[in-house]
Amino acid sequence: MGDDAGERTAESITVRTDPEIERALDVLTRGGTPRPTVIRQAVLEAAARLERAVAMRRAVLRMPLGDPDGVEAGAALAHERQDHALP
Repeated sequence: MGDDAGERTAESITVRTDPEIERALDVLTRGGTPRPTVIRQAVLEAAARLERAVAMRRAVLRMPLGDPDGVEAGAALAHERQDHALP
């Protein structure tokens, strides 16, 4: 990227393929979409999935946990026993 925030420079990358990747590229380009386009889209979609997963993990970690199972029941039982305690 250049110094200007609006300026973008395209970079190229080399992808080494194996039979599994070639088969996947054949499937993705079957409709006539060029290989660079499907590779770019796959990278963008993978990044979006990762960002969503990270956001979901953060949201779960921010959720209030409340009391562990049994704590509220234990407190209620203790309170009930106090009410029925012998003088």
